[in-house]
Amino acid sequence: MTSSSLERARTAYARQAWVEACDAFAAAADAAPLRADDHERLAVAAYLVGADEPCEQAWEAAHRVAVQSGDPAGAARCAVLLALCLVLRGQMARAGGWLARAESLLEESGLESAASGYVLLPKLLGALGAGDAAAARELSVRATELGRRYGDADLRALGVLGQGQALIALGDTAAGLVRLDEVMVAVTASEVGPVVSGIVYCAVIIECLRLFDLARASEWTDALSAWCDAQPDLVPYRGQCLVHRSQLQQAAGTWPDAIATAEAACRRLTDPPHPALGLAHYQQGELHRLLGDLDQAATAYREASRHGHHPMPGLALLALARGDTEGAAGTIRRALQETPNPLERPALLAAAVEILRGAGDLTSAREAAEELARAAATTDSPLLQAMAAHAVGSVLVAEGDPVAALRELRAAARAWQALRMPYEVARTAVMLGLACAALGDRTAATLEADQARTIFTELGARPDLERLAALTVLLGEPAGDEMLSEREREVLVHLAAGQTNREIATALTISQHTVGRHVENIFAKLGVTSRTAAAAYAYEHRLLSKPPPR
Repeated sequence: MTSSSLERARTAYARQAWVEACDAFAAAADAAPLRADDHERLAVAAYLVGADEPCEQAWEAAHRVAVQSGDPAGAARCAVLLALCLVLRGQMARAGGWLARAESLLEESGLESAASGYVLLPKLLGALGAGDAAAARELSVRATELGRRYGDADLRALGVLGQGQALIALGDTAAGLVRLDEVMVAVTASEVGPVVSGIVYCAVIIECLRLFDLARASEWTDALSAWCDAQPDLVPYRGQCLVHRSQLQQAAGTWPDAIATAEAACRRLTDPPHPALGLAHYQQGELHRLLGDLDQAATAYREASRHGHHPMPGLALLALARGDTEGAAGTIRRALQETPNPLERPALLAAAVEILRGAGDLTSAREAAEELARAAATTDSPLLQAMAAHAVGSVLVAEGDPVAALRELRAAARAWQALRMPYEVARTAVMLGLACAALGDRTAATLEADQARTIFTELGARPDLERLAALTVLLGEPAGDEMLSEREREVLVHLAAGQTNREIATALTISQHTVGRHVENIFAKLGVTSRTAAAAYAYEHRLLSKPPPR
């Protein structure tokens, strides 16, 4: 009876029927002692169905049986894998204890084995987390060699993954991506076990997204989705897969699907709490902010922070959307100061350009745009290059150089179209319209504004639609005194006097964000793109001859 139960358990494991395997191995263990490798299978099945405590107990049992059978290498490997499970649950003290036990076993045995490579993995993760990419690369190379030498495909895959991550951190992105593609070949060819396959899938997708390589990220996300769908019982990776899918759906402009996917990710990752839960809440916040649901966005960003994910740059952009220009500027400046990692700066820099331009700090906006352009010049990422071109172009519009702005913005528009990112296409179209209007080409400005309006409407991007509505004067009559509202004439008087947005806001008792919107409207109505040009136009056309209304 026991043999039959154990055979059913092993068969279910081979079929990747994880719940059935978990139950069958547990039943077999109640009837008779299991071998170490069967305890390992139970540990893997329990992990894959999200049963953390049974997983840990099974690894402990596998370790104990290996020690009793005189297999120190096997016992050490089980101890390391148990330590890694504990790390994922945040139980660092227990994890450290099991890792120390694994190292002691190997030292006492005096034998080299695949387990000698497994004990390097926590150190590898620690080096990557501490930013010591050189040490991480050395450790990953050693782990890979040991995996190859002792025929351990899982260890070799984790070593190659670590090499890719370390090379990217060292700035050799091309070589790093080669290693990531190499390890993905092993995964898709079913050469490695299910736990390591899931780890590799998620890690590679994260690296692709950090590198703004949407094509690779989309390809591997589709592969991960198919892998998860083939294993209905799977729990650990399905939620994180959904977060990445939502990010890609957002980029593709299918926002209702992106929202539903992000909500599903949060549900799956909540019980028990998963390290990716913070990212899932942040993704919800981003979508709510873009749709104009600002209170819901704030709640989501708070949840993201509570679960360990720094909610930037979304939180700064939310402050901007709420009219707190000064607060948004302070937040994004602080985020840039405390984020030296070049791979984490592009999104912050793009947000900084938008926020600082709105705050009237064109010097800082230009600095951010130029840093983003330098970063883009060192990569082959079309996405990063489009971000940089849009940022530089938007600053040039604000600085009053529409001709140079058009060159950058046209390049950005072509890239967004090729990437099939409609929201970014529309945002760039708005800036193109401003540049065309500044050059007196209201026909082209109308076309750009119409395109942006259509896309924003389809997406449901309410804040962008409201902003565009304020700029529809691009399509109106030639500039003149009658086109400015009373409040805009008040702002123009102070602007012509050389006052900053903050000074104007104080004088008129309005927010800096409101001043920024009035300044943009004034630029559009007067057909200019800089504060100096607006003041000159106003004096030249005697728009300041009358005192501002009281």
